[in-house]
Amino acid sequence: MKNIAFIINPISGGQTSARRKLPKLIDKELDRSQWLPNIVFTEYAGHATELALQFAMMGFEAVVAVGGDGTVNEVAQGLRDTQTALGVIPVGSGNGFARHLHIPMNASRAIQMLNRSEPICCDYGMANDHMFVTTCGVGFDALIADHFAGSSKRGFATYFQNIIKDVFSYEPETYRIVGEGIDLSHKAFLITVANANQWGNDAFIAPHASVQDGLLDICIMSPSALLGAPGLALRLFTKSIDNSFFMDTLKAKEITLQRETEAPFHIDGDPVKMGKDIHIRIVPDGLRVLVEKRF
Repeated sequence: MKNIAFIINPISGGQTSARRKLPKLIDKELDRSQWLPNIVFTEYAGHATELALQFAMMGFEAVVAVGGDGTVNEVAQGLRDTQTALGVIPVGSGNGFARHLHIPMNASRAIQMLNRSEPICCDYGMANDHMFVTTCGVGFDALIADHFAGSSKRGFATYFQNIIKDVFSYEPETYRIVGEGIDLSHKAFLITVANANQWGNDAFIAPHASVQDGLLDICIMSPSALLGAPGLALRLFTKSIDNSFFMDTLKAKEITLQRETEAPFHIDGDPVKMGKDIHIRIVPDGLRVLVEKRF
């Protein structure tokens, strides 16, 4: 039997009562001939990282993040560069990392998948001293992440309402991107740096991104993107946004993103404070993750 921990964010996705029922669901669906579970709830921001690191130091085979991308990020911070694998039960608002790895969105099925899972090595990113597993970025999506974090309600509907509220008043900024073979200035509606292929909710901002290629996808959306908004929205959900006239995509191992003023920045959908210069790099194979076993 292998030791496995479940770290549950009780408020992820805004459905606290549903999160409290998860221990019974884990007890029902987890194969006890394989796994010996330990279930804990987070109590404050950053708690998941502390717990994950403790379990890794105790030699646990896996630690499962039960929540959204923010919870996944916190748990991953505690597990990076260790032999303890990250598992995910996606019960958040966007669940971009889980969707990229084809982890079921249904909690019961996600637990059942752990019974037939195997660990793979995945990349993670660093933006200055902040780790990300899915995406990070500046511009309009960072502004929305900042507003979404302050909303009393969660979910896609709230996210969409924030977009509608701010999209027509937003003023694009100018950014400089410097890296190996790269030195360009762009006025942009947003710049997303992607490890995984989507923001969440199957909104594929970087359709060809891979968490195992040792590269970042730098997605630059034109400041005139609103002119093609309906088409862009369709392309975003059909994995074809990189073919849009309003989108440029670069690949690099690391870049420095420079901006004229301090403004919102997001890490895996959560707002963080950053300065004007942001060094972003990929860390290849730094995170073990449980996925569906390949036969």
